[in-house]
Amino acid sequence: MTSRAGKPDTSADIELRTLLDADTSTGFVMVSGAGSGKTTSIVKALDHLRKTRGPYLRQRAKKIACITYTEVAVGEIWGDVGNDALFHVSTIHSFLWTAIKPFQADIAIWVDRRLDQKIADTEETIAAFTNRTQAKTRVQAAADIERYREQKQKIISVDRFTYGVGSDYPKGILGHDDVIRLSTELIRTQPLIARVVGQKFPFVFVDESQDTAPDVVEALKAISLELGLKFCLGFIGDPMQKIYTAGAGAIEPLAGWKTIEKPENFRCPVAVLNVINNIRASGDGLTQTGGKTEVVGEERKPVKGTAKLLVVPKDDRSGRLAMARQWLADQHVDPLWLSDKPEADVKVLVIAHRMAASRLGFAELYEAFHDKTSEGLKDGFDDGSHWSVQPLLKIVMPLVLANRAGDQFEVMNQLRRFAPSLQREHVRANSLPTILKELDGRVKSLAEACGATSAVAAFEALRILRDGGMSRLDDRLLTAMAEYNASVPPTGSGDAAFLQRLLHSPMKELWGYRAYIEEQSPFETHQGVKGAEFSRVLTVLDDEEGRHNQFSYGKLFGITPPSDTDRTNLRKGKETTFDRTRRLLYVCCSRAGKDLAVIFFADNPAAAQAAIAGLGLFPAEDVHNLEAFDADRMLASRAQSEN
Repeated sequence: MTSRAGKPDTSADIELRTLLDADTSTGFVMVSGAGSGKTTSIVKALDHLRKTRGPYLRQRAKKIACITYTEVAVGEIWGDVGNDALFHVSTIHSFLWTAIKPFQADIAIWVDRRLDQKIADTEETIAAFTNRTQAKTRVQAAADIERYREQKQKIISVDRFTYGVGSDYPKGILGHDDVIRLSTELIRTQPLIARVVGQKFPFVFVDESQDTAPDVVEALKAISLELGLKFCLGFIGDPMQKIYTAGAGAIEPLAGWKTIEKPENFRCPVAVLNVINNIRASGDGLTQTGGKTEVVGEERKPVKGTAKLLVVPKDDRSGRLAMARQWLADQHVDPLWLSDKPEADVKVLVIAHRMAASRLGFAELYEAFHDKTSEGLKDGFDDGSHWSVQPLLKIVMPLVLANRAGDQFEVMNQLRRFAPSLQREHVRANSLPTILKELDGRVKSLAEACGATSAVAAFEALRILRDGGMSRLDDRLLTAMAEYNASVPPTGSGDAAFLQRLLHSPMKELWGYRAYIEEQSPFETHQGVKGAEFSRVLTVLDDEEGRHNQFSYGKLFGITPPSDTDRTNLRKGKETTFDRTRRLLYVCCSRAGKDLAVIFFADNPAAAQAAIAGLGLFPAEDVHNLEAFDADRMLASRAQSEN
């Protein structure tokens, strides 16, 4: 185990350890605020179970499951537990597939029903068509039904279903969405399956529980209800950090469960801790304690830090952002505020990818995913998880990079994972040297056509991938590719049009997008930094950059009046724009380990300054109106005085 397991206990750690030792516990919910050391609590609990229950569980081939939200978090926890086989640490998709894959007969029945549902849904869509519906759309819908019927015949001969990037039923492959839908349905509706899963994994911890899908939460609760004291289910998260619309938010405990609060904060200096407590006060009211400390001489003292809110006009966003960074550099006598180098540890947080997209060269790609599309589509693009971009981010680009670097080992590693031509059945029927030679040529063609400055359309990258046998593609992508016409620019907006706009996007935009997703720039979105920490954080609040009504800092600050929907939701006790925006601001501000600055773009900076200062989120003396600040004039004056 790493040093996390040996860190001093908090009261929450002791409470959780006592609960795990009890034979009367079936579950718990731990509310763990930002910077509280949530991962440390998880690792300490896993270590305790290894010591107290490990021998018993190993003898019976049982495992302790720890489910988290990202592959990065998986790797972090795996490293902490020393890759011990007692533990199963994975993302939710991987865990559910591991749990459900032994039930192949049930999976086959589910896939058959799923195809029936797709046929019924498409027939219903056709019935709703009007005379103005394009003939091409009608033909495509009819073709989809025929394809689904053919798939129903082909899946009869599938020996075993596996988990892949995208679904390909005739080849026995289920994608991410189907794995979630399939597994949660089987666990909730078939008690035998729920019992078997719970017996295999008698302890299940769910990290980042607030962002876990409600269907997954209900499926895991179904196991708890089925097994009772033979199963312990724990949800560890923070409702105040729920940032995805599809997340469950606060987890409602089952009867007999214990709620544990972990209010400590070890990340933020005093000034920032005060701000995030002020933000949280009108939410769930949890007051975080402690704060970041440092050793001064022989004494450990709290780090004071800074937290400022800067109000600027909307006239020149890029210029005003640069101006704000100059002002901060001057105020703190800290030139690192002006640096974009990683070692400066400055992160500029923007409300949406739009601001970063325009600066990193993927503005049109951004528009394709955000122009009147669903929240699920926006969220999937914003964190790089949407199924449509996965083949480009996870297969095309890694192959191009590995080929350019001459890293044949990594090229083969990627091909072994994704290439149908390297699957056992194909290799048995063909010459392996011939297959490898063909793949080598195709990878080189991909690298030549799809480099970082390439104007080649994303369609071409996917075509090379598909025709070269380097990866199977999702049915939805294949359908869109069949409709692609390079000579006809895509029109329209919304979920129905985004795929064609993606296929027409030049690869150089995809590379700019990747640089952003991979955090190779100083920019990051408000949503994308949950769990991260930076010395200097500049959070940009600009409602017009977001261009959607999910969040509104103007409303949160009392500058923009609430809508009728806001008032109705508030009256009915439903989630409001204020709730979502408050949570997002909390997440952003709680990233700062030293200095925090928030910049708000306002129509009337003077009025905005007065309104925000009156809220008490920041001390009034730390709310500044920079409307009259002229960085260029100040720099010129400084240069003149130095001369």
